[in-house]
Amino acid sequence: MKLKDLEPQLLALTPAEKFQAIQLLTQSLANTWSGIEKTPGVCGGNACIAGTRISVWVLVNARHLGVSESELLQDYPSLQAADLVNAWTYAQIYSQDIELAIQENEEI
Repeated sequence: MKLKDLEPQLLALTPAEKFQAIQLLTQSLANTWSGIEKTPGVCGGNACIAGTRISVWVLVNARHLGVSESELLQDYPSLQAADLVNAWTYAQIYSQDIELAIQENEEI
């Protein structure tokens, strides 16, 4: 996809959505994600919620299985709603990595 194809859609965004798009692009360029970290040797090196051992793939898989966000927040008391937003955004951008992690962990 080319920028000229996206231009009409980008211009139609609300100011808040434009801000979110800028944040997303900035994070993807810097390859850093607010609230998400990957540490070699921790959770198999998979992306986790910062400061925890809660892997993004675990949250995504739970959501695929029908677990609601409120249930996730209840099941993981250390999580905040913003953590889930960060996880969903990360998972959307790195969907292939997340799906691979889910597959690998289902085989165990």
